[in-house]
Amino acid sequence: MADDAFREQLTGLGGFIRDQRHQAQLTLRELAERANVSNPYLSQIERGLHEPSVRVLSSIASALDLSATTLFSLLGFDSDEDRPETERAIRTDPLLTDEQRSSLLAVYRSYVGTRPTAPRAAVAADAADPPAGEDAAR
Repeated sequence: MADDAFREQLTGLGGFIRDQRHQAQLTLRELAERANVSNPYLSQIERGLHEPSVRVLSSIASALDLSATTLFSLLGFDSDEDRPETERAIRTDPLLTDEQRSSLLAVYRSYVGTRPTAPRAAVAADAADPPAGEDAAR
């Protein structure tokens, strides 16, 4: 059942990204170029078929002139109501960027095992399995 809920979050995230792309009057190809990901990979994200990594979400957010936190929250990064003090400190540290906050929260949660569990897999998969087209751009 948790998998179904996460699939719904992925579908919602993809729809949000597609809507933002349309509002920005960008084609899939243009956004993929700006975010430095392949067209097929971005299409899969928009259709909720692929779980993007933290790095890819940050790139997409930047390409759409959005806060990375906006996209991370759609995957449940901000869904816990009773947060540990460490998470509060990370979220309110004025020296961190949105991307740094999200990355630190993902790492912290991976160690302590708090929600969300699914984005933790994206962080690990990021280095192990980059999407097609990203290696060529580096």
